Amino acid sequence: MNPNILVAGDHFVLNSLLIKALHAVLPNTPSVRELELPWPDVPFGRVAEVDEASGTEEMMIEALHGIEICVTQMAPLTEKVLTASPDLKLFVVTRGGPVNANIPAATRHGVAVCFTPGRNAAAAAEHTVGVLLATLRRIPETQHALFTGEWQGTYYRYEHSGLELENATVGLVGSGAIGMRVARILNAFGCHVLVYDPYVSSEVLAGIAEKVELEELLARSRIVSLHARATPETQRMIGARQIAQMPAGSIIINCARGSLLDYDAVCDAIEAGHLLGAGFDVFPEEPISPSSRLLRTPSIVLTPHIAGASRETAEKAALLAAAEVERYIHKEPLKHCANPGLTFQN
Repeated sequence: MNPNILVAGDHFVLNSLLIKALHAVLPNTPSVRELELPWPDVPFGRVAEVDEASGTEEMMIEALHGIEICVTQMAPLTEKVLTASPDLKLFVVTRGGPVNANIPAATRHGVAVCFTPGRNAAAAAEHTVGVLLATLRRIPETQHALFTGEWQGTYYRYEHSGLELENATVGLVGSGAIGMRVARILNAFGCHVLVYDPYVSSEVLAGIAEKVELEELLARSRIVSLHARATPETQRMIGARQIAQMPAGSIIINCARGSLLDYDAVCDAIEAGHLLGAGFDVFPEEPISPSSRLLRTPSIVLTPHIAGASRETAEKAALLAAAEVERYIHKEPLKHCANPGLTFQN
């Protein structure tokens, strides 16, 4: 007997993509129930004890009645939802990490929680390099000048002109799936890439980047791009002291997590002339406040946390999630499970 499945997609990872992916791996696709969540039209937020979730506990409790498998990107999996959903055995989150799921509670309730690492690695890496280039060459600033009717020849003055990537030393703080892709792209531009990552070996980086300590990376890099995970150890790991170690006229890029960086310190350094500019896709609070200092400081390129927003990201996420459902149904080990002790309990 096939299990019942709930697909709780949204306006990015569409229900149609999830169902298509399930059909691709399961020719006799079991019964599928659909729930559409409002993200990103309605920003995600905290729901009970979980973060970055969309929808409500009550909505999920109703939708999960009689459901064994749930595939979603943003739906909250909380203690309350788990208690009210005794049939649930597998919860697949189509994200790089299951931040919207209470893993300890899921484990107590016998629910395996899977996720889809790497789904947005290519998109996020490409966007990071795009923000980097836009910052180096002041692309948004010069476009805005044209829109306001100005043809500013001053950008050809030596002191106002941009920087090239060729022969530049670029420091990457973190070298996971996204950081490694950024390193390879930068190699193609002719950069010398440095990496600070306590968890990666020099052998893994061989031919791609030079492994160094953080202090050396900051001192040598004209461009610093952040790619670390958000943990208590990385909270504001780059602040005023670290920025002061960077060469005058350098830039800093953060398309990873807002918690990694002291943004006021960046604004101070730009206003003081120490940093040439900065580029950000993530912020300490999202959505960014209209009164944020970042909106008033010159030479900062901003995008609204869209580094992973490609159609391919949504399609890859659906396929990776469907593959976990296929493994579960065939009683095979789950590949990316946050509580692997429950892998074989279906």
